[in-house]
Amino acid sequence: MRVTEYVTFDAVGLAAAIADGELTPAEVEAAAREAAEAVNPRINAVVETWEADDRPRPGSAPLAGVPFLIKDIAVTMAGRRMELGSRLAAGHVAAADSSLMRRFRRAGLVTFGRTSTPELAYSGTTEPALHGATRNPWDLERSAGGSSGGAGAAVAAGVVPIAHATDAAGSIRVPAAYNGLFGLKPTRGRVSTGPAFDEIFNGLAVHGSVSRTVRDSAALLDRMRGPEPGDPYSAPQPSRPYAEEVTRDPGTLRVGVLTHAWGGHRTAPPVADALAGTARLLTSLGHRVEEVTVDLGVDWEEFLLASARQWTANLAATVDELAAATGRPIDSSTLEPPTLASYHYGRQVTGTEFVTALALRNRLSRALAGYFATHDILLTPTLPDLPVPLGTYARDAEALDGLGWLRRLFDLAPFTAAFNVAGTPAMSVPAPPDPATGLPIGMQFAADHGREDRLFRLAGQLEQASPWADRTPTVWAGNPPGR
Repeated sequence: MRVTEYVTFDAVGLAAAIADGELTPAEVEAAAREAAEAVNPRINAVVETWEADDRPRPGSAPLAGVPFLIKDIAVTMAGRRMELGSRLAAGHVAAADSSLMRRFRRAGLVTFGRTSTPELAYSGTTEPALHGATRNPWDLERSAGGSSGGAGAAVAAGVVPIAHATDAAGSIRVPAAYNGLFGLKPTRGRVSTGPAFDEIFNGLAVHGSVSRTVRDSAALLDRMRGPEPGDPYSAPQPSRPYAEEVTRDPGTLRVGVLTHAWGGHRTAPPVADALAGTARLLTSLGHRVEEVTVDLGVDWEEFLLASARQWTANLAATVDELAAATGRPIDSSTLEPPTLASYHYGRQVTGTEFVTALALRNRLSRALAGYFATHDILLTPTLPDLPVPLGTYARDAEALDGLGWLRRLFDLAPFTAAFNVAGTPAMSVPAPPDPATGLPIGMQFAADHGREDRLFRLAGQLEQASPWADRTPTVWAGNPPGR
């Protein structure tokens, strides 16, 4: 199988061709490896590959034989390294599969490597000191986003059609937007984080994926979803598989449009123009669309302070645990400046401050629930600007404390974090690219708790009405050698 043929398939298409005997798992895996070898030296998205030990029988599982990459954090594969993008955890080898890894195996996925993440997934760009910067395949001088930037760049460049990702404040949606992909953050409790964790960052973080087609994300979420014994909570199970929702009519939806983000953040003209175009498309599809303002139930500065306390306290506990396990010091030799500053900030958070920060979650969740009582969807830009140049996040970062670093993260991505706090699903869908630069732009659609079904229906409709599958970046595995 030639790479030029391999990159024309999505995951569902590959699994069907393998099941029908048109392709073999071995030749598909070989094509994926060839694709990685062709593009990874330029984008630095995949930090390690290995000889896959999964050999699913064709047709034995929904995604049997599909090549797959896992993120270098939050999912463990027995005998493989998980370094969390940090020198503090360098060389760490997982002892056992996590619950999610076992589900990936049961889905038939052939996992052959791991993708880059910023240190401890604590950034909106993937530029870790441990592995170096991941570059955007649309423009190598720009960020691929974070914290699932390695996954986003690898899928966009054609290494795999879908890859594992996580999201605690936008880490699925940001790379999806920066790389021209589809990415859905599920409802809190939809996918288990066990057995090592009952929740990650007090429920802010969830597992998901980034993909080039909507149906791939739906098919994989069907295999990922569902509780494990001992989970502290779970989302209500859908009435039918998400894979079936993609082709269903979403009906007439009540869509609110929020152009500018909370906290006074303004959306750049190219993104605002794309948002207006998306609103017009929705209207032409029969949806009821109106401009809205959305009350978060909290002041933006209060939101920032509470988030900083919650995030950094969790980070500090993680860092202490890693240092104890590795015997390494907690200093500039093992942690990058923003992470180290956030660690020290988190060590100073009191128990009372932490509990007060968690109480904000309830206020924000109730406020967003009030919005969804009168609307089906909230449409925003995924990000207020085009993909930023590499180095943007790190500029003068040495001078920032933990609150200052979180402010920078939320300044650059102000639309996404609220839905992690509320635990509600949200997705980034590719809009037409910026006419001046050709860079990708993503639109965020959020829905009420447990309503991934509604999002998948709408995403399927948008994919048909304004296709993006024929858009490929400058660095693309399907390009002839030398291009």
